[in-house]
This record gives sequence, C-alpha cells and structure tokens, in this order.
Amino acid sequence: MAFLPTLLFLYPMKRFPIALSTKLDQRLRNNALRKLTDTDAKIDFSSNDYLGFAKSAPIFHATHQYLVANDLQWNGATGSRLLSGNHKGYKTAETFIATFHQSESALIYNSGYDANIGFFSAVPQRGDLILYDELSHASIRDGIQLSNAKAYKFQHNDFEDLEHLIQRLKTESSEIYIVTESVFSMDGDTPNIEELVLLCEKHDCFLVIDEAHALGVFGDKGIGLIQGQQLQNRVFARIMTFGKGLGCHGAAIVGSEQLKQFLVNFSRSLIYTTGLSPHAVATILTAYQHLDRESQALAQLRENISYFNQEKNLLGLKPMFVRSKSAIQSAIIPGNDRVKTIASQLQQKGFEVKAILSPTVPEGQERLRICLHSYNTEEQISVVLHCLLSFL
Repeated sequence: MAFLPTLLFLYPMKRFPIALSTKLDQRLRNNALRKLTDTDAKIDFSSNDYLGFAKSAPIFHATHQYLVANDLQWNGATGSRLLSGNHKGYKTAETFIATFHQSESALIYNSGYDANIGFFSAVPQRGDLILYDELSHASIRDGIQLSNAKAYKFQHNDFEDLEHLIQRLKTESSEIYIVTESVFSMDGDTPNIEELVLLCEKHDCFLVIDEAHALGVFGDKGIGLIQGQQLQNRVFARIMTFGKGLGCHGAAIVGSEQLKQFLVNFSRSLIYTTGLSPHAVATILTAYQHLDRESQALAQLRENISYFNQEKNLLGLKPMFVRSKSAIQSAIIPGNDRVKTIASQLQQKGFEVKAILSPTVPEGQERLRICLHSYNTEEQISVVLHCLLSFL
C-alpha cells in the first residue's frame, strides 16, 4: 500500500459531512464499527455455505460444460431482462426451479435483497396491510419501507399477537400480507408454519415466507421447510435465496404465474437492473441439479447439526444458545466488547466464528453466530465448543 500517500496527495479529501462523522464516531465508541476483512484458512464456522457447494469442483466444471454446450460463453447479460439481458439460460433455470419447488412459476432476481425489495415495494398496494415478524431480515423491512401499504410488526413467532393485529386492523377493502422467515438468519429458529398457514386461511390473508436459510437444509433433497411440510400450495409466495445452501448468487420468487407476470411489470429491482450473467444463472441451475441428485452432503449436514446440539447439551452450554435445529446456532453473549473478545479468542485458536453486534441485533442480544456445514468434522465441532466453554 506504499502508493496510498501519493494517491491522497493527488486526490485530496473534500469536506466530509459532520452528521456522518458523528455517526461513525458513535459506532467506534460502542465498539460496533463494521469493517471489511479478508477471508483466510481458518476452520469455517461462519459462512452460509452449508453444503459446501460454493467450492464444489463438480458444480464448477458442470457449469462450464453447460455454458459451452448451450453457446452461452458471454461475460455479461448486456442489459436488463426486459431489454437485452433475458438470455436463454434464464428460462431453463426458472423452469427447473419451478418444477423443483412444485410451483407454477419462478422468477430469478440478482440477490435475495433484490427479491425482497422488489416484492414488498410492488405487491402490497395502498390501503393494504403488511404484518411482519419483528425479527424479519433487513431486506424485508427495507422493501416494506418502500411500499405504499401500512406495516405493523408482531412479536417474534407469536401468532396470538399476530391474530390480535389482524382482528384490530382488518377492513373490508384491505388485503393483508403476513410475512415471516422459515429459518431466522440471526437466531436459527423456525416458526410453526402449519399453525401460521391455518391462521392466514382463517382470516383470508396472503402468506409470504423467506426460505433463504431453509433451502438446502430442510425437507427431502433440501427443498425447504414449506415444501417439506407439503404446504407450498397454501403459501402465496416463497423467496428462495441461493447465496446460502446453494453456494452461489441470486434468488427466486416462486408462486403463481399471475404473480410472476405482475412482478415482471411492476417490480423495480427486477426491471431497472442489469440481469445476471449467463455464468451466474448456469451456476444456479447446476447447483439445483446437484441438490436434486446428490444426498450425501445434506445427510452429513443433518448429522453435524444433531451432533452439535448433543455436544452443547453435554457441556452445559444449552441455556446460552437459541433453540435451533437448523445450521445456524447462536450463543447469546451480551455486550459488544465481550462477544468480540470471545470471537477473537476462538479465531486465534483457528476457528472462523463471527460476533454479531448491536445494532445488527438488539442491545443485550449480541451473540456468536456459529454456522454448521457438511464439511465440518465431529472433532472440529467438539473442539470449538470446548474452547467456547473455556473462554466464558
């Protein structure tokens, strides 16, 4: 970085807004300043690559072969999907995804964030109501903020609170959209989906579920929690994100063909952005095909989740962990300073474990977010838990 002083001399900094400096200083004082860090060779208990697909050589090579065989050797999509960017890879991938998820249609977006922004800013209309779980992901809440509908949060996984809201707010002219996640990204817990479906049907509400952290983890062949319970035909829309269990990039909204048609016409994060490259779409298709054919990684992941839960119980660590049967295991360690210290100690022992700080989570709910993978060994799981116990 020896060139940096020269660059600063050639391009001197202009005045920076005082309000922005103040907010950065506040983060620094709270020991909550975010930084981009390099990845390294530590034992992975941090990434969302639950099945190891991100580094899968068979998926990498199959993707290349697909691109060559289908004359899709381009570097970019060349434009938005409504202009020049809707290359033939999209149709093949979306058809496969819709069939895999037993849905009329699938519409690919550039990311899970784009999908949530695009759905919630477009679908609920002025006069409608959005009732969302208080722990819903930031992308859901950001999309809701862009909506013309009124939004209210209900207590986490509390359907009595949700029903009270429905009864209090419902009018004859408004549609109600109920929003939650099948696996919550920071806690790793799951709602009672069947109970929620029945509640939505009772009050004639539209149910929307983000399956980002369930795809590749739950259900036969990793189809997700909703489909695993055979509830897919009773859910208005599912958001399937590929950057976790599928180990690639992008997302799809699966639902009716009419919903897809509406989104193509009114979802701004789809309309006004360059499409994914043929390589990105081919990787999505190949990852889905691999998930459909191969069961070993999924079986190993489930064994590791079970082993982790057994070990934390044996070590007396159960009370500090959020109850979870997913690949996300969160140990609540209040205080940014304390949780960062313990994360650093685990990293020094060779384990990639990240601290989740407030304000990402509420103050007092800071935690270590431990992600399990098919490629973690039982020895690694045992050692990381023993190390955690020793640092408390």
